Amino acid sequence: MIRFLMKYTLPISMIAGVSSYFIYVSIPALDSTHRVVADVVSVLQPALIFIMLFLAFCKVNPRELRPHRWQLKLILTQALLFVALALPIILWPDMQGRVIIESAMVCIICPTATAASVVTTKLHGNSSVVVSYTCIINMVAAVLIPAIVPLLHDHAPVTVYITPVQAFMAAFALIIGRVFPLLMLPLLLAFTVRYMLPRLHRWCVKISGASFYLWALALMIALAITTKAIMHSHESALSYVGIALVSALTCVGQFYLGRRIGTRHGEPIAGAQSLGQKNTAFAIWMAYTFMNPVTALAGGFYAVWHNIINSYQLLKAEDNSSNQSNRSETQTSTTVRTKRKNYA
Repeated sequence: MIRFLMKYTLPISMIAGVSSYFIYVSIPALDSTHRVVADVVSVLQPALIFIMLFLAFCKVNPRELRPHRWQLKLILTQALLFVALALPIILWPDMQGRVIIESAMVCIICPTATAASVVTTKLHGNSSVVVSYTCIINMVAAVLIPAIVPLLHDHAPVTVYITPVQAFMAAFALIIGRVFPLLMLPLLLAFTVRYMLPRLHRWCVKISGASFYLWALALMIALAITTKAIMHSHESALSYVGIALVSALTCVGQFYLGRRIGTRHGEPIAGAQSLGQKNTAFAIWMAYTFMNPVTALAGGFYAVWHNIINSYQLLKAEDNSSNQSNRSETQTSTTVRTKRKNYA
């Protein structure tokens, strides 16, 4: 039973997250607790992510945390696709299907998920590469979003400022303020502990495997919140289908492109996770803050798609490890029998 739970942690977490929302809202006696639960979740989820990242970053060697030249290809992929999708909206503001294009933009420019390094480690990839790319792409997004979005939306909050420079700096500060506490602080704390408290650091490295299960718990909460957002939306069924499809296409496409680029440089897993696994909480916040709020649904759907892909990858990796272990045991037993036969 324990082995089953460990193997299928991610699918179980996703199913539990979605079902827990429907179970919770279907119990009338809990109606009065909705506000309290929302407050608890708003504190609990960031805390889980912070601890998870701290444990994961304890395994990262600062000397390995350097940008690689090939990561520029990943950055250009995200940036150029984002700008290319923005151009038709800038040229034809009243065009049909604008919401679908904006949804694709949200899915593409969204930075790498903070938990991507945890999944990369489980897939036996290079987590240091993913951590460095996560830091870089957050800075790129912080520059690119306020530079492009005001051209799309006159009602964006950054346009209330007098000059374009003031608007840009205000949006940049908003994004950095969103990113810094849950990305840079755990990284800085992990490096501080590494050099100033080595015994504590060694203990944190020993239990760093717990970061995956903390992420599974945070994922369950995130899926419950995503389900709530989708259920409370009042969009048409056609909009749901269009946004779900475009988020699925961008998800699969980015995993594919990331793997292709990474494979050429010996980092297929890091490349795929860097480009494909997204910080969907950031995507939802970005859509509500800067874009058409309807596009926030794209972030919710993307959370489902990229976690389905991650579940498949983790199950495949687990099966491959089991097969290799079985082959190793078979070879060992064959060698032992051969030695016994020769001795006899």
